[in-house]
Amino acid sequence: MSGQRDLPAAKIVVMGVAGCGKSTLANDLARALGAEMIEGDAHHPPASRDKMARGIALQDSDREPWLDRLGAMLAAIPGAAILACSALKLRYRERLRAAEPGLRFVFMEIDQAEAARRVGARSGHLFPAALVASQFEALEAPHGEAGVLTVAATLPAEDARVLELTEELPEIAEEPVPAGR
Repeated sequence: MSGQRDLPAAKIVVMGVAGCGKSTLANDLARALGAEMIEGDAHHPPASRDKMARGIALQDSDREPWLDRLGAMLAAIPGAAILACSALKLRYRERLRAAEPGLRFVFMEIDQAEAARRVGARSGHLFPAALVASQFEALEAPHGEAGVLTVAATLPAEDARVLELTEELPEIAEEPVPAGR
């Protein structure tokens, strides 16, 4: 995509289970919006990376310091920022919102079979296909949650989809998010 869209100082999390394409979409959105992109997986502590590599699902206690770090990173960016982060549970999203009030989310919805297929086809990624089921067990889909745009993860990741999203994002940016959420 050649031109940048104007969505000043937007802070957006592209979220979903492993294999949904959140990193790809987050990169494309960041480029389209002229925003800084944060790859959440790159900021897992070494112990969490080791657990995932060994096929051990992370627990809330593993994720909390990671989420705090990501929230602080978002808050420290003065302009627009896009974060790729699973944000599977409502309390994870609330933790990120506490660090960056007004934070919005794009939920990449995908079924478990397709996510497992995609993760299984990746090479060199820290997240093994055996952990996909645990992500779906933990997922609290944000359907009906204020400030969330849901998109099908199976749509082609083309410039047209990014353009469509950048046209819809101002709507969720203006949607009020209740205090404490």
